[in-house]
Amino acid sequence: MTDTGTGRPGLPEKPSLDGLEEKWAPHWQEEETYAFDRSQERAGVYAIDTPPPTVSGSLHIGHVFAYTHTDAVARFQRMRGKTVFYPMGFDDNGLPTERRVQNLFGVRCDPSLPYDPEWQPPAKAPKQQQAISRRNFVELCNRLTVEDEKGFEALWRRLGLSVDWNLTYTTIGAKSRAVSQRAFLANLAAGQAYSSEAPTLWDIGFRTAVAQAELEDRERPGAYHKLRFHGPDGPVEIDTTRPELLPACVALVHHPDDPRFAGLTSVRTPFFDVEVPVRAHPLASADKGTGIAMVCTFGDLTDVVWWRDLDLGTRVVLGRDGRFLPDAPAGVPVAGYQGLAGLTVNAARTEMVRILRETGDLIGEPRPVTHPVKFYERGDRPLEIVTSRQWFIRNGGRDPELRESMLARGRELRWAPENMRHRYEHWVNGLTGDWLISRQRFFGVPIPVWYGLDASGEPDYDRLLLPDDEALPVDPSSECPPGFTEAQRDVPGGFTADPDVMDTWATSSLTPQIVTGWSTDPDLHARTYPMDLRPQGQEIIRTWLFTSVLRAAQLPGAGRLPWKRAMINGWILDPDHKKISKSLGNAVETPIDLLDRFGSDAVRYWAAGGRPGADLAFEPAQLKVGRRLAMKLLNASRFALGFGDPASAPVTEPLDLAMLGRLREVVATATTAFEEYQHTDALQATETFFWTFCDDYIELVKDRAYGVGPGADSARAALATGLSVLLRLFAPFLPFVTEEVWSWWRDGSVHTARWPDRDELPESDSSLLDLAGEALRQVRRAKSDRKVSMRTEVPVAEAFGPAELLERLALIDGDFRAAARIGKLDLLRDRTSELVIACAF
Repeated sequence: MTDTGTGRPGLPEKPSLDGLEEKWAPHWQEEETYAFDRSQERAGVYAIDTPPPTVSGSLHIGHVFAYTHTDAVARFQRMRGKTVFYPMGFDDNGLPTERRVQNLFGVRCDPSLPYDPEWQPPAKAPKQQQAISRRNFVELCNRLTVEDEKGFEALWRRLGLSVDWNLTYTTIGAKSRAVSQRAFLANLAAGQAYSSEAPTLWDIGFRTAVAQAELEDRERPGAYHKLRFHGPDGPVEIDTTRPELLPACVALVHHPDDPRFAGLTSVRTPFFDVEVPVRAHPLASADKGTGIAMVCTFGDLTDVVWWRDLDLGTRVVLGRDGRFLPDAPAGVPVAGYQGLAGLTVNAARTEMVRILRETGDLIGEPRPVTHPVKFYERGDRPLEIVTSRQWFIRNGGRDPELRESMLARGRELRWAPENMRHRYEHWVNGLTGDWLISRQRFFGVPIPVWYGLDASGEPDYDRLLLPDDEALPVDPSSECPPGFTEAQRDVPGGFTADPDVMDTWATSSLTPQIVTGWSTDPDLHARTYPMDLRPQGQEIIRTWLFTSVLRAAQLPGAGRLPWKRAMINGWILDPDHKKISKSLGNAVETPIDLLDRFGSDAVRYWAAGGRPGADLAFEPAQLKVGRRLAMKLLNASRFALGFGDPASAPVTEPLDLAMLGRLREVVATATTAFEEYQHTDALQATETFFWTFCDDYIELVKDRAYGVGPGADSARAALATGLSVLLRLFAPFLPFVTEEVWSWWRDGSVHTARWPDRDELPESDSSLLDLAGEALRQVRRAKSDRKVSMRTEVPVAEAFGPAELLERLALIDGDFRAAARIGKLDLLRDRTSELVIACAF
């Protein structure tokens, strides 16, 4: 590599893509190329609410795909003159981290155990999990996430994300915990948060409540069992897939318009002989099964709706461990229930079916069926419904006015693509209850509440003890409420801590407030909020996007959307067209493997080929195309800059003006595409022109550029101008190779250079470039047909076409003949509408 004497490295003898990431990533950090300029007023800021990836071991190619889209937008906005507020966070609390700690260290959390400051995990995880205190367990979680986050950051830097790493946050960090708890307390003060003893979906494996947004249906085998209830005028038959819940039966329900059950007011259950009412409800289906259904507390969510709407009684039989409770519910004969006590759901089902066969109340044999069963999205066992005390935030599930307000927010938000708004509306319209935010876990943001204990030591849930604002964040399990001492913990007349933590979405929903400094940094908040962009996946519109909109509307001083636009990415599909994810086990190649094999620019090129909202197949062949593009950019730049600095030489030749005129159109197209959040269109327009630039224009002007005189100066100036614009157009997609080339001849970074403006290029008839390219292709085709080298001389060629085309071809006669190696070119007018080149060898 030669030194130009300007402090720049000059042109390399042999350009290479190898080592560019290791060269430029540290340089950008050292030079603070992407640092946020806090002195800018809000109008000069572009703020991005970057998704904090879940810290659960590793990232996959789907993450690379989505985050590349966001980075392209950030780089474009920075080059447009905005100071970009682009933080990175890590979502590190919650079940995924707990599960990894349990498996990696062979431990389980037992909150009843005291903290042991000397405890260290064994070098090798034992087969039998060791019980440790909550505080020791949380320390292990923190230790693991710190290491995971280092790996995540290294990969993002390798990919070239232009985030400001000085703005990094974690969802379990002190600032996030304080903001999350402060927001919860604000919800509580406004009546938007409340606790209630209510039926909730429960994951037996994780031993925690689950919210509606975390559900997924999975097809599972089951069976319909036809049971005979006993009515005053004869048997009443019902179909159920949950015969084991017969002791929890509180009613039968039919449709109000079904005449078969008119006048039927009560029946007696089989075997247990308990009288239960018969009620009408519009959700009952007359043409499903026998037309009448058993209501149990609780078999599924429909049971909950019927129970609530009809004000039915409660008979709870399932405990939080997924086993039948030891004691029979009120009104159920103890003798009949004893055979079920302590059994799992499956075992109880088998036993109940055996009993009903013996009593003759099972009609026929069970009929196999495959039906959707609700699971926690991270769980592996069907959910049950148990009654427990939980915290909720009002979300419109039971409030039509709030629901309509949330729908209006969705219409106010700008979406890319627009059709993703329908997913948001579908979710809001489908809400059946308020947002359950409490979790019975350990590594998370604690609910900042204590309860006063009465004289018998029982919690008074109406007597809340709350922390002072300046004390946030707090951990009620290890800190005391104002006015109390540790000696009063869990004793009559004292206090007890709320044992739960918040759902991770209860913190993640506040990322716009956390990163912009709501309640912690008013100056930063005023410069960055509301934010400009929320990029995210389509599958978490129902969780992250909806809850962020909800919290922003609820918080004091907010009352508006947290960002102006949402950009929704699609999924990466495997060869079987299934979404690539770690949970499905089809994330085969790791991002670091791909970055090592193809280079970061090639991977980014492939990722940028995916449009917002559209799925993209993982095609390794496209990575090769991206690497070829990056290498071609190096070599073309080496040629274009090999003539030295053209200084201020004017561009005068028709072909040069035509090339710059076409590039002017490309700049306009790419700029509009980015403004409309269609980065793929910007890349396609730029790449298409670049190959024309390399394959046609450079070949056409090569001889002239090596010459002397005004024509040579014009070619060199056009090459340099075109390259400058192309590097800036490619910069959001190929940050490493464009920075490398820029450093050969320009000071500073291409990523802080001005985005090209069409007015810096001449307005000229670009069709002349097309004509030259077509003429050149015809000669190349003729040589290929003759099986001769492209360097073979053509003594004479004839150009046939209308006068207008021939006149324009004459304008570039010298460039065309030099590139095609034509000795003499005859222009022959004929009646055809197209140009035809005939070569005589």
